[in-house]
Amino acid sequence: MSSPRVVVLASGGGSNLQALIDAVEEERINGMIAAVVSDRPDSGAMSRANAARIPAIGLPPEPGEARADYDRRLAAVLSAQHPDLVVLAGWMRILTEDVVAQFRVINLHPALPGELPGTGAIERAWEEFLAGTRSRSGVMVHEVPDGAVDAGPVLAHEEVAFAADDDLEAFAGRVHAVEHRLLTGVVADICDALQLTDSQEVIDA
Repeated sequence: MSSPRVVVLASGGGSNLQALIDAVEEERINGMIAAVVSDRPDSGAMSRANAARIPAIGLPPEPGEARADYDRRLAAVLSAQHPDLVVLAGWMRILTEDVVAQFRVINLHPALPGELPGTGAIERAWEEFLAGTRSRSGVMVHEVPDGAVDAGPVLAHEEVAFAADDDLEAFAGRVHAVEHRLLTGVVADICDALQLTDSQEVIDA
């Protein structure tokens, strides 16, 4: 029985990708990272994929390219990898139906369900804490069933509190630690479930 195939989409430094790579290497995830795709070919995520000898696919947008046109190209790239799961780990583009209708997609977002959608969620949470309007933030992993921003059925979430002696760096560090744990746990659970389904199909056959 083949391992579930995971494709990771990442635009930035790739620390969450690295957490997934480490979890696969340590056999905490019973799956394989089949490829990493980035819209920024010079991103840290691409460097991490290359270092781990994972196929790294740069897919920058073309000048003036519409989002739907880009996603058609992205969908073709994903289809060639035959993914069982697509993971958005710091992917900074909103996906259209061309992608989410074809694949199971999950997203990691550094905020609690229904809060702080969009970019800069950690920094915005910190600003609200300093303004006295926020006492905690968090992290969630959720399904991506449509083109909504940071919304969809929640698979896991965890609060991250502010500390009296916090600065932004310390708070962000705690958020990232939760991100790594939560994302790897969800991906591990999905891969385990996929393997159980495959095993049952073999038995039934």
